[in-house]
Amino acid sequence: MTTETFRDAWGIPHLRASSARELARVQGRITAHDRAWQLEVERHRAQGTSASFLGAEALSWDVFARRARLEDTARRCFTALERRDPETADWVRAYVDGVNEGLPAGARRAPEFARTGLAAGRWQPWTPLGVWLGTHILFAGFPAKLWREQAVRHLGPDAVGLFATDGPGTAGSNGWLVTGDRTATGHALIAGDPHRFIEDPGVYQQIRLACPEFDVIGLAVPGVPGIAHFGHTGTAAWAITNAMADYQDLYRERLRRTGAGVESLSPDGTWHRAARHTETVHIAGEPPIEVEVVETARGPVIAGGPEGLEATDAQPGRSPAPEATAVAGGDGPSGPPAPGDRSRTGAGGGALGTTEGGAEALALRYPPRVTEDLGFSALLPLLRSRTVADIDRALDAWTEPVNVVQAADTEGGALHRVAGHVPVRAAANRLRPVPAWEPGHAWHGTHETPYARPATEDGIAVMANARGLATPLGVEFAPPHRAARIRALLDARRTWTADGMPAIHTDTRLGSAAPLLDRIAALTGLTPAAAALRDRLLAWDRRMGADSTDAAAYAAVRGAVVRRLAAHPVFAPLTEPPAYPDVLLPWLALVPRIGHALEHLLRAEDLYGIDRAEAVRAALEETAAAPPAAPWSATHRLAPWRALPTEPYTAADEPGLAGDHDCVLCTSAVPGLTDRAARGPAARYVWDLADRDNSRWVVPFGADGVPGAPHHRDQLPLWLAGELVPVVTDWARLVPEQTDPTATDPTEESDD
Repeated sequence: MTTETFRDAWGIPHLRASSARELARVQGRITAHDRAWQLEVERHRAQGTSASFLGAEALSWDVFARRARLEDTARRCFTALERRDPETADWVRAYVDGVNEGLPAGARRAPEFARTGLAAGRWQPWTPLGVWLGTHILFAGFPAKLWREQAVRHLGPDAVGLFATDGPGTAGSNGWLVTGDRTATGHALIAGDPHRFIEDPGVYQQIRLACPEFDVIGLAVPGVPGIAHFGHTGTAAWAITNAMADYQDLYRERLRRTGAGVESLSPDGTWHRAARHTETVHIAGEPPIEVEVVETARGPVIAGGPEGLEATDAQPGRSPAPEATAVAGGDGPSGPPAPGDRSRTGAGGGALGTTEGGAEALALRYPPRVTEDLGFSALLPLLRSRTVADIDRALDAWTEPVNVVQAADTEGGALHRVAGHVPVRAAANRLRPVPAWEPGHAWHGTHETPYARPATEDGIAVMANARGLATPLGVEFAPPHRAARIRALLDARRTWTADGMPAIHTDTRLGSAAPLLDRIAALTGLTPAAAALRDRLLAWDRRMGADSTDAAAYAAVRGAVVRRLAAHPVFAPLTEPPAYPDVLLPWLALVPRIGHALEHLLRAEDLYGIDRAEAVRAALEETAAAPPAAPWSATHRLAPWRALPTEPYTAADEPGLAGDHDCVLCTSAVPGLTDRAARGPAARYVWDLADRDNSRWVVPFGADGVPGAPHHRDQLPLWLAGELVPVVTDWARLVPEQTDPTATDPTEESDD
């Protein structure tokens, strides 16, 4: 069949084929050419084999992936997909065929393969499902239940509300929809930016997919066919943000070892056989380890075991809160955290305790493991959508992650809904780990959550992870600052064009500054230097501009307040988290928790008897003694994640940034720990329903994942400046590739 590959001026691939299946094949092939290293890292992470070439720092993730049964779940889901939706299963197979065709040549382009000694492997039909699962298994932040359990145990039940906010371990987004009533063209605009960990190569791939059935531009997830999260079909467009829903549960299990294996205690008081086997995890440069994999009727055991598990000093790789681990590489105000002296045996995180009824462990229950459905049946219908009604129907098949979706079409239709599956179970399951041996905590199936409301209010809809459409489904939501600021900016004018959207993307007003500034304003009896700093901060415009020394001074005071609060004896029991696997520990780190909940802690009527006025006074005096002379961007720098951390970073790799966690320009530092930002806009987009060629987009680095390639870093200056790349869909303005860059030498393939 005929396939054609074109590139625009930014190296973004535009693919054209004679069928949807052949298009998937060429998408896989081109992705392997552009992102071979990224694809292979994600395949190995899904399998739990990344430590074999990345070393011990990837061990904790690999052990978690094995124990959580990620690859086995992907296999089951693909088998079920073949049965339920053979067309989509065949389409996924075609994508995998393309990846396998392109990987050998792609690996030759990528220097990381030679540096690690890794050979290009072979993808299986279920590998894209494994990549999707590995990317999103921690997306909903189930380890926060461990934090809540600890906080309630030591501080009481009110601690849940005090610390209920999105921290750096949460993936979020900004998104807004402006209907034709509020635009110059009479057609809708959709814009926003997903907030994820900034990775090099990026987590989103700009791409165009065209065949006789559809012609779609959008942001694809490398390793997964189609365009899932952000797309424009020409007549309809959609975008998502994290609904902040809770759809994964942790169960405390009582386990015992018998001569026949492992048993778990059930709610009926009887012991039932758990599935058990061992797996070998290989580690580059070190001896392999044996991992015991146990699964009860609730789900896979991810921590603890029949006798408990010993700990490891392995770092979590790309854990969801690198600010608390790798990002704090000596650059934060208090320096890097010490990893501790932990044994590498078992890579588990310590015994969880024993009782007369057996040893305790933690089992994870997550929907795809139960339903054998990852929602891939939504992907082809999304590409084929011509109206919001089509998008709405397609999203009925969506499973996870649970998202809030906004969509519009050229007929004037608009959509605002939640898409995904959330289990029906007791409210306690959402808050903390629950005892598997007690009744009342079982799931009663999963259900679709098509929560919807009128798409807009006065022609505008905003989604920014705050409470709203998905409130019944979650526990921890973002503060309202980003959503309120976006709404205020949109209300500032009646009529909008696509050209006006970047000013919203890059707004730096910090909505969460008020509680600390109010505390500062109330101080008296300060030294002259502290009084001068107080007056300076009270006159500050509250914008976290890259060139602002006032923003740097505010951040310095804020960090000092956080450290002083965290050092108070009342929080001492929370400074040493329980012995859980390292991959879960970022959620239990005290300083980030206090840093991101600071406004709640400062506004609470009482904070466990802590003298907050004195803490703020001391922090102000401390900062006034050596106020920052450099602007905010001198310390607020980008800290992208790379799978090969031994590769040296340069100043150009970590440019200075504007924004902050609660700004619309959400570049998340960790107050009290580091000013560096590992999370931020993983892409920006503007979808214009009047003219798709008036749409635009940008990613943090570029379209090509190969270091040194012309399009590896060419979008970074635009991303930093808040500018966007124009979308070009006129084939005549694109450059056809004259030769096939992915020609395969079958002798180079590996089955690792």
